[in-house]
Amino acid sequence: MRVEPPNWWIGMKNREVEILFHREDIANFEVKMGKFSGVKILKIEKTDSPNYLFITLDISPKAKPGTLAFNFSKNGFVFSQNFPLLARNEKPKAQGVNPSDIIYLIFPDRFSNGDPSNDNVPGMLEGLQRDSLIGRHGGDLQGVIDHLDYLQDLGVTTIWLNPELENNQSHASYHGYAVTDHYRVDRRFGTNDLLKKLVEKCHERGMKVVRDVVFNHIGDGHYWMKDLPAKDWINQWPTFTKSNFRAPTVLDPYASERDKKQFSDGWFDRKMPDVNQRNPHVAKYLTQQTIWWTEYAGLDDFRIDTYPYSDQNFCSAWCKAMTDEYPKMKMFGEIWEHSVAITGFFADNQPMQRANFDSNLPSVVDFQWCFAVQEMLNREQGWTEGAARLYYVLAQDYFYENPLQNVIMVDNHDFTRFFTTIGENFDKFKSGMALLFTSRGVPQIYYATEILGTGNEHPSHGNIRKDFPGGWPGDAKNKFTAAGRTDLENEAFNFTRTLIHYRNATTALQTGKLMQFVPENSVYTFFRFDEKTTVMTIVNSANSEKTIEMSRFSERTVGFSKLKNVVTGEILAMPEKLTIPKNAPFVFELLK
Repeated sequence: MRVEPPNWWIGMKNREVEILFHREDIANFEVKMGKFSGVKILKIEKTDSPNYLFITLDISPKAKPGTLAFNFSKNGFVFSQNFPLLARNEKPKAQGVNPSDIIYLIFPDRFSNGDPSNDNVPGMLEGLQRDSLIGRHGGDLQGVIDHLDYLQDLGVTTIWLNPELENNQSHASYHGYAVTDHYRVDRRFGTNDLLKKLVEKCHERGMKVVRDVVFNHIGDGHYWMKDLPAKDWINQWPTFTKSNFRAPTVLDPYASERDKKQFSDGWFDRKMPDVNQRNPHVAKYLTQQTIWWTEYAGLDDFRIDTYPYSDQNFCSAWCKAMTDEYPKMKMFGEIWEHSVAITGFFADNQPMQRANFDSNLPSVVDFQWCFAVQEMLNREQGWTEGAARLYYVLAQDYFYENPLQNVIMVDNHDFTRFFTTIGENFDKFKSGMALLFTSRGVPQIYYATEILGTGNEHPSHGNIRKDFPGGWPGDAKNKFTAAGRTDLENEAFNFTRTLIHYRNATTALQTGKLMQFVPENSVYTFFRFDEKTTVMTIVNSANSEKTIEMSRFSERTVGFSKLKNVVTGEILAMPEKLTIPKNAPFVFELLK
């Protein structure tokens, strides 16, 4: 019999837990719970399928750890099912991501193969296909553990794994976004215990781990799809209907009901059924499994995939349930949209808040910042284009209660890699890194960006999820080491590493204030400052060198007489004019 969650803990702030029992005809059995002090059954509920039963427990704070026994009987046939109640451990967990962190995004299948024995697993639909961009390449959790030294040396404080839960799908299951079992790590990545070990190893180093959760959809290979607990467990249509992917319908005052429904209830893909979180058992299940993994594995935070596509009342309730249980969590939602207003609409406590509704979402992935940086480095400045676009994006930070909590990036696992986007121009690469690690927000760097990883999202996303060279036995080059990298790759790595370490040591770049100046002639200048430090970032996005008058920035430079180049360590007297090479950045710390 399948029992989910497989156990629970005493001492949780929310005393209730709903247990799903799945077995043939289980709904037609009589059930009784054995004596257990401090625990009682609140509800026993049946759904459309006779093969599911939902039992809600109330667990008193006075209850002690032990094992509950559920006794099932029908027509003289009797069996029992145990359900462990555990004591909560005091190990680190739910520490939350904040602006002092550097997030490193890892595609587990493409980072490193630490255990070749799990490349092909009997009973799983896809085995090793390293010669295919959309096949499984064998990367796993052990591979991540094996390279924690590399990540810590780079300065990473937090790793975010693309979904590592089971995706037992027949095609392109490597990406992890078609979950088929919410309580099991994909065996080609490792085991539940190995995930726990990875988190423990990170915590020993003072690093955090972010889980990538998918609420909007599942894989069509999920056991639910063979036997839906209820007719409305997923959003069903007379014929296959794909989402229109138009999040503005959620806030558009003129939107048609059909467009709104197609956005939220349409399937993400033919192989990805859309989950109906309006069903209270679905909502409870999804919430409990994130709490279970936090307690079991010690996870620190969550990135929420396709956040606007899910039912927003569920999302709000989920965010509140998580922060009620774990107050330090700062979950960030993927809101891949094309204006600050639409992105900000889904964030917590922003000025467009809907009547009698609070999203409770602490943080968003700031796609607008990302797109603005990419445009700035690829397009000549116009009134609102090029460098001016980044200025306009940051000028709209009033849409966020705490823009410092926004997760910023220059690329990720879903679109063309940054170095390819900027035409493999190394000076532009340095400009992007300077912006990423000195701007406001929580920086996220995609694996291999630091060694100039390349790849175009077309025709296959596999191009932007290529293997990290050196992560597989027999790789010709090991780019986890300086000896395996080219001179340019080492320069990129060292430039990135220097900026990350400086940011890690500089509170002004984490929680300091920001002052930006209107870009002129494709030169964008801003300051980050607090009582300890003032940092000045200058980026020339033009294809020619530019000279700026330093007197323009006197309100932030007054009282300082020197500039220290953060990357080179060079110190120069405060100049009247400063010349910036083409497509180049400067990051200075101001000195008295």
